[in-house]
Amino acid sequence: MRLRLPDRWVDAYLGRAPSLVWLLVVNVTAFLVGVAFYAAPSRAFGLALAEVPTFVYPLYADSPTALALATLSLATLLPNLGRPPADAPLNRPLAYLHTLAFVWLVKYGVWTVVALLLRPDRYVFGPAPLWAFWGIALTHALFVVEAGLLPRFGATTRGALVAALVAMLVNDAADYLFGFHPPLRYDPGLVLAGLTAAVSVGAVLLAARSFDRLEPRDTSVDGVT
Repeated sequence: MRLRLPDRWVDAYLGRAPSLVWLLVVNVTAFLVGVAFYAAPSRAFGLALAEVPTFVYPLYADSPTALALATLSLATLLPNLGRPPADAPLNRPLAYLHTLAFVWLVKYGVWTVVALLLRPDRYVFGPAPLWAFWGIALTHALFVVEAGLLPRFGATTRGALVAALVAMLVNDAADYLFGFHPPLRYDPGLVLAGLTAAVSVGAVLLAARSFDRLEPRDTSVDGVT
């Protein structure tokens, strides 16, 4: 299975300035909304952002981190406007960026829906389900759709895939061994921890299938390999 949106969609949205800028603005707005959510002081199970060490912010605020990486990945297309996204320059650092953005988007798009469905009594049938379940589930499902844009102009390497897997597993350890998991209405326990690790591995495998591999000739920058 591969996650790659059709070329005509990618060309229409990422090859023209208005639509690309609009998508970047939406991402930045969603990032700020996500940060505000994590900064909220009262959660039944979870910490407020002020209670988390600064260096753990990217691991704790999982969805904002995914959006930040996706925004950076998409912003690399700005110098390429007017040409097909597939013609955008590629090098090894960009391969790492695109791979991490893809994996973070897929993982936390899927993880959020899984976490909400695991306790339907707290979300589907709990207080304010219109936003607490449907709003959050649908907006995070769009993470996966956005991830499907990235393989159309990005590439990956074995090192980038390994780095993404390590990052995901470190994130999981921070979440469930040290208590820095996203705020939830229930104690996550071993079941969600196990499902999270499975989603981490699955997201990296999907990246390996969805991206083309960076060709040796693409690794040069300004003629230097």
